[in-house]
Amino acid sequence: MQIQHEREGAKGAFYVEEGGVRLAEMTYSMAGAEKMIIDHTEVGDALRGKNVGYQLVHAAVEMAREQGFKILPLCPFAHSVFKKKPEFKDVWL
Repeated sequence: MQIQHEREGAKGAFYVEEGGVRLAEMTYSMAGAEKMIIDHTEVGDALRGKNVGYQLVHAAVEMAREQGFKILPLCPFAHSVFKKKPEFKDVWL
């Protein structure tokens, strides 16, 4: 399973796609160059319970570290991941 990324302007998504169908997706908006706002995470039934939601959030955290911005997890799922993972504290806004 491969986490993919797309971005157009200030909006973007990390996702898992198979056969042209999105099975999981986490969407975000960039608020300037210094802040990513995660607004939605959805994992389809086929991938539920396989840690895919966490992997989507982790991909965003890695990108934030590489590019030097912070993340505001407004999505309840992403927020819960940040609360459980103290190692993400460096990018949590």
